[in-house]
Amino acid sequence: MSKKGYWIALIDVRDQEVYKKYIEANAKAFAKYGAKFIVRAGRYENPETPTGNRHVVVEFDSYDTAVACYHSPEYQEASKYRLASSTGHFVIVEGA
Repeated sequence: MSKKGYWIALIDVRDQEVYKKYIEANAKAFAKYGAKFIVRAGRYENPETPTGNRHVVVEFDSYDTAVACYHSPEYQEASKYRLASSTGHFVIVEGA
């Protein structure tokens, strides 16, 4: 059994209207690859250093699926909105 894969993003959204387009557009890729949101923009506290104003953890059935989703044409099209409206840190990791 393969380990799950995760996207972890700490984002600072500068333009909410354009970022909303990203959220709408990424749904196609997430549905295709079976993504499940574990964390999606809930309440947060930055006890040490700033981490942005939006935090997301997305779970996939496997690390390979998480990587494939990121590189898919559907997600790459959606990511143009994220990159145009925000900055941050984004990582794809294999679960424990």
